[in-house]
Amino acid sequence: MLLLLVLAGTAAFVTLNWGAVITPVDLSLGVGMVKMPLGLVMLGLLLAITALFLVFVLFLQTSVLLETRRQAKEIRASRDLADQAEASRFTELRSFLEAEFAGRGAQKGDSGASQAAVLERMERLEQGLRVLIEQSGNGLAAHIGELEDRLEKASVLPVDRR
Repeated sequence: MLLLLVLAGTAAFVTLNWGAVITPVDLSLGVGMVKMPLGLVMLGLLLAITALFLVFVLFLQTSVLLETRRQAKEIRASRDLADQAEASRFTELRSFLEAEFAGRGAQKGDSGASQAAVLERMERLEQGLRVLIEQSGNGLAAHIGELEDRLEKASVLPVDRR
C-alpha cells in the first residue's frame, strides 16, 4: 500500500513537471558527455528499482509459501504419527483391560464356591437367630404370664373377668 502511494505521488510530480523532465542537459557518464533529459533518466532508474523491489517481494512471498507448505506437511505427518501412537495405546489398553477382566472372572469363578459357602452359613445363622428370637419370645411371654399370676395372687392387679 505504501509503495502504491509513493508511486502515485511520483507520477503526479512527473506529470506536473513534465516540461522540466524532458529538458535535455549535459550528463557525464565518466568516460564521456551525453546530452539527455535528466528527468527521464531518473524516472527510468526509479522504475528499474521499483521492478527489482517487486521481484524481491515476489521471491520472498514464494519462499514463505513454500516453507509454509513444507511445515504443513511435517505437521500433518507428525499428527498422523501421533494418531497412530494413540490408537496403539488404546489397543494396548483394551487388551490389558480384557486380560484383567478375564483374570477377575477366573478369580470370581474360584471365589464362587467360597461365596456360596458364605451364603449358606449366613442362611444357617439367620435360621438360628429366628429360633432364638422365637424361644426368647416364648420365654418372655411365660415370664410375663408368671408375673401376672403372682400379682393376681397378691391382689395388686384387678382381675379381668371376661
